[in-house]
Amino acid sequence: MARPKILCIDDEASPRESLRYILKDRYQVATAATGKAGLEILQTQGPFDLVLLDMKLPDCTGLELLARIRQELPAVSVIMVTAIAEPKPAVQAIKLGAADYLTKPFDVDEIRLVVERVLRERALPRPAAAGGDLPADDMIGASGAMRSVLALIDRIKDADVTVLITGETGTGKELVARALHFSSCRKASPFIPVHCAAIPNELLESELFGHEKGAFTGAGQQRLGMFEAANDGTLFLDEIGEMPLAMQSKLLRAIQEREIRRVGSSETIHINVRLVCATNRDLAASVKAGEFREDLFYRINVVPLVLPALRDRREDIPTLVLHFAQ
Repeated sequence: MARPKILCIDDEASPRESLRYILKDRYQVATAATGKAGLEILQTQGPFDLVLLDMKLPDCTGLELLARIRQELPAVSVIMVTAIAEPKPAVQAIKLGAADYLTKPFDVDEIRLVVERVLRERALPRPAAAGGDLPADDMIGASGAMRSVLALIDRIKDADVTVLITGETGTGKELVARALHFSSCRKASPFIPVHCAAIPNELLESELFGHEKGAFTGAGQQRLGMFEAANDGTLFLDEIGEMPLAMQSKLLRAIQEREIRRVGSSETIHINVRLVCATNRDLAASVKAGEFREDLFYRINVVPLVLPALRDRREDIPTLVLHFAQ
C-alpha cells in the first residue's frame, strides 16, 4: 500500500525541513515555502492526504489558504501550525475546517501522534453527505421511519438537550448529528466530531479537555481540547460506547458541571456546548454488564434517536439510487 502523502507549507526553512525530517520515514513528504507554491503542488502533484500549514505565509495568511483548500480540495485534511500559543487562531482554524493544530517549537512525539490520528480518522468511512453543512430538509427518505426521524430532529433542533443517536453501522448517525447542528440556532458555531474509538485511550482526555505545557511526556505546548473548540456549537462524540470507564467519569463531570479542566491545570473553564452522542452498541446492555456507567447513560440519553436500518425502510431505496446516480 502506498504511503500517505503529506505537504508541509512554511516560509521558514528550519521548521519546514524539521517536519520533513520527522515524517519522511513513514510518509511521502513534499514541502513549499509559499501559499501559491503549496496550492500549485496540491493541484498538480496530488492527491495529497494531509497538509501541515503554517499560520503565517509571505503571500497570504494560513487561514486564507486553509479556506481555499477546504473549498477546492475538501478531501485533503489540514493541520495548522502556529507559533502563537493562544486559543483564538486555533479556534478560527478549526471553525474553517482544520483537523487539528500544532504549535512551535515542535515536540516530535506530539507531531507524530497528531499526524497519525488525523490520517487514521481520515481513513474511517464517512456518510456520503457528511462533509458539508446539512440541514435536516436535505436528508433523503420519505418512508414512515425516516419521516419520524426528521420530525424528531425538527422538534429538538433548538432544544439545549443531549441527544443519543443509536443505530447499526452505516445508518447515518453522523449525518443526523450534522443535521441537528446545521438546522439549529448553533449553526454559525463549530460542529466538532470526535471518533472515540479512533483515539488511543491514553490520549482521549487530552483530546477532549486539552492540556497544559508539561502536563505529561510529549506535552510541549498548551493545547485546546475539543470541548473548547466546540464552544457555543456542537460536540459530536461518535462511538461513545467504546469510551473507557475512567474517561466516562470525567465526561460525566463535564456534562453535569458544564465546565472542564485541561490536563495538568487546576483552572476550570466554563463551556457552552450542545452534546450529541452516537453508538452502534446497546448501551443499556453495556450498563448491565458493567462496561458503561449508568449515570452517564442517563445523562446522554435525554433524547434517544433511533435510526432504522435500510432493510427497515426499503421504500427509500429508489429515491437513494436516483440521488446517487444523479
